[in-house]
Amino acid sequence: MFIRKIFQQMLVLLCLAAAAAAQAQNLPNVVILATGGTIAGTGATSTTTVGYTAAKVGVDALIAAVPELKKVANVRGEQVMQIASENMNNEAWLKLAKRVNTLLAQSDVDGIVITHGTDTIEETAYFLDLVVKSKKPVVIVGAMRPSTAISADGPINLYNAVLLAGSKEAVGKGVLVTLNDQINAGREVTKTNTSTMDTFKTPELGFLGYIQGSKPYFYRQSTRKNTADTPFDIMNLDKLPQVDIVYGYANMNPIALNAFVAAGAQGIIHAGVGDGSLNNTVVPSLTEARKKGVVIVRSSRVGQGIVARNGEADDDKLDFVVSDTLNPQKARILLMLALTKTTDTKEIQKMFWEY
Repeated sequence: MFIRKIFQQMLVLLCLAAAAAAQAQNLPNVVILATGGTIAGTGATSTTTVGYTAAKVGVDALIAAVPELKKVANVRGEQVMQIASENMNNEAWLKLAKRVNTLLAQSDVDGIVITHGTDTIEETAYFLDLVVKSKKPVVIVGAMRPSTAISADGPINLYNAVLLAGSKEAVGKGVLVTLNDQINAGREVTKTNTSTMDTFKTPELGFLGYIQGSKPYFYRQSTRKNTADTPFDIMNLDKLPQVDIVYGYANMNPIALNAFVAAGAQGIIHAGVGDGSLNNTVVPSLTEARKKGVVIVRSSRVGQGIVARNGEADDDKLDFVVSDTLNPQKARILLMLALTKTTDTKEIQKMFWEY
């Protein structure tokens, strides 16, 4: 009798193990690449939501804090870097992008989640949107409150990101950003508030969709070419061209512009007022910089709307480029990558209209 009971218990355990293995085989395989940020931050107390220290918690601890992940994907993590996102730079982007492309080329990887600080999440998202060479989902996620806060948003955001990265619905949608149960396109999303959890929005154009009840719902998608449909290949690059941003304001002067050009800038994004308007005090310096081969892109500090070609400046005559709907920080990313392919302003202008 005793032996029979032991045998029955072992049989039950074997059945449970077999069922768990079968379930695991049916789940998507998602790799979480951790880079630091608030989602990995810690505060002095459970009510500390500002003044905390970012990039303290490792990827294994992040995953362990959300055991529900096991129900939606086979998850493994890698600590690619551990920084606050204000310290993100070109070298880090290249390292991250190369790792993403390497992983997505593997048949046993269905999607990627990248944990990231929110300050520059929109820039990393657009960079990857242009250089990832796969239609498999890449989802960038962060948090507005540190992991130690009683109202921490990181765990649910991470759960949603893994769910999204493993979903069929996200395939071919470009690089996505998800926080606060909302899905945004990497090209279009921007941070709109310094501290609230609903900070990430796509002004005017709107969200791509939402996550509700452990399921993504898409209502639109970006029409601009992305990921595998772009010509930008960074796998053999170890640096990117220097592109800087000059901010427009009343009573501005050309000091910053001239300094950037003198320091070797190959491109300048002019974040002009209104429709990318140029103050008369900087036009001579912009014109001179263009004569020296520096590519000038007119963007706008407004953050919404199209910068019209030949609207507030004679772009054809000056041989300038306009940023279309890209804000200055995203225009910088596209210009950097464009300069790895060409210095022809007509070709670069086409890129701004296509990507």
